[in-house]
Amino acid sequence: MDVIIFCGGRGSRMSDETYDKPKPMINIGDKPILWHIMKMYSNKGFNRFILTLGYKGDVIKNWFNENLNNENWDINFVDTGVDSEKGARLKKVEKKVSSANFHVTYGDGVSDIDLNKLVEFHNKHNGEATMTVVRPPSRFGFVSLDGNIVDEFEEKPQMQTGFINGGFFIFNESIFNYLTNDDNCDLEYGTLDVIAKEKKLHAFKHNGFWQCMDNIREKEYLDGIIKSQEIPWLEKNV
Repeated sequence: MDVIIFCGGRGSRMSDETYDKPKPMINIGDKPILWHIMKMYSNKGFNRFILTLGYKGDVIKNWFNENLNNENWDINFVDTGVDSEKGARLKKVEKKVSSANFHVTYGDGVSDIDLNKLVEFHNKHNGEATMTVVRPPSRFGFVSLDGNIVDEFEEKPQMQTGFINGGFFIFNESIFNYLTNDDNCDLEYGTLDVIAKEKKLHAFKHNGFWQCMDNIREKEYLDGIIKSQEIPWLEKNV
């Protein structure tokens, strides 16, 4: 199965880091987060990648051409425009897709999701699309009080209610019927909401580790995990 990764955005909320490189090339540890995402997939046997390039796309191509020594990855770099929305980027790589069902993900999030179970789930329901949903970590610590005494404290616990889009998808090739080459064609607000209303978008619930990198604080959090040498998204065990 092909793995399409969105790599074209500017990452404006991390402007200091993205002045000279696109967001997926921000390092966590000593390698770009994009490498970590691709390693997640290759550890589960998915080695064909289509990278939708945009903002400073040459930085991505150059890094992989110079640093990809030991990985058996088939990478297709596709310039999908600097200002394209994700739906347009996806449509612009339609002719590059070689599998009837394919993975799609963002270039800024990692997880210990079992990608093979995600595939099994998608194949069972036979729908247009599968979206991984996760319970987001809280932005603030949880404090429980007994009068004026703190009897429980947890720094940034995982929320126990509600799910959000976790960013790991499987789409059937029929999704291209919902998309256009217009740069304004969005994925979440134009396509997935339509498919959801048609009852064709299925949710794969993931309760394990998940973390996106939307700001410097989240980058530092991921850096800390790597320094601990216990990196959940790089575990090879199924």
